Formats: sequence, C-alpha cells, structure tokens
Amino acid sequence: MSVQERKRRERAERERLIVATARELAEREGWDAVTTRRLAERIEYSQPVLYSHFRGKREIIGAVALQGATELAAAVRAATAAVHGPRARVAALAHAYLDFAARNPAVYDAIFQLDGGLAYAQEDTPEPLKDAFAALLESLGKVAGDGVAPELFTEVFWACLHGVATLTRSGRLPPKETEHRVELLVNRLAIT
Repeated sequence: MSVQERKRRERAERERLIVATARELAEREGWDAVTTRRLAERIEYSQPVLYSHFRGKREIIGAVALQGATELAAAVRAATAAVHGPRARVAALAHAYLDFAARNPAVYDAIFQLDGGLAYAQEDTPEPLKDAFAALLESLGKVAGDGVAPELFTEVFWACLHGVATLTRSGRLPPKETEHRVELLVNRLAIT
C-alpha cells in the first residue's frame, strides 16, 4: 500500500469518526450540543483537523443527512420487499418511514429539517437524497392512480408521512393513533 493510499484511508476513517460522533451526540443531546469544539474533544483531534474535513457544523449536518438518506432508502426497500401487493407495500413503506423517523430523530432532522447545505429536488441534488426519494417512488408510483404523475403523488404522500412523523414527535399528535393514521392515509390515497 502506498503512502497516499494509507493517507486517503486514514482521512476517510477520520471523516467517518467525525460523522458518527456528531450523530451520536445529536441523537443523545440534540443538535445544539454538537459543536466543533466538542467534536474535536470527543474524537481527540484538534479543531483544525476537524476543519480540514468539514468547514463547520453545517457540512457535518449535511454528511449525517446523506448517511441517513442512504439508511432510510435501505429501510424502505427492505420493508417493501418483504410484502406482496401494492397497498401492502405502501403500508409497509409508511411504517418503515415512520419507524426510521422515530428511531433516529436527529438524523431525520438532519435530512429534512436542518440546513446541511444540500440541494433538494434540483439537478445537483446528492445521489443519496435522490435515491431516498426513488425508494419511495418505487412503491408509491404504482398506486398514484390514473392521470396523477407518480412523482407528484410520491411528494404528497411523503409530505403526509413527514407531517405525521414531526407532529407525533413534537407531541401534537398522540402516538397511539399512528396505526389509524397510516391506515387512513393508505386507504384514501393509494389507488390500486
């Protein structure tokens, strides 16, 4: 292994450590607790080393968002692959999405609430974000109904799921009714 290869590998490992540490800290204490000083202390590198990887907290949030989008896409695909029939797949998708949001609130915020400096729904949208939307579209596009663009239907269904996730987490919707909300959403919107 060349010196350059070793340095690239070490740099990638430091980046993974920074992102993992930021994510862990945010999940435990919230994003306000994630500071470059605190991260540098936790990973036992100086702040200049941290800044050599990320220009600041915004880029770290973006890195967590990209990692989370990849995980969300995988969770949705795994859930929908395990069931048959378009409506059952949509229900599985909804549950996987809401479960991901509930289990990973800081990551969910990084993807959908916080400014990580990422472009959404544009030409330069990073691939993990495009793939997360594609994972939703794969199941939702099949139940959009005649005359409805699958992408538009997916956006509306996703917006509903996002509303349920954020309103439930904030205590504005009681969690015990989540199953009924999913059932209503699937029954009213998913045309087969």
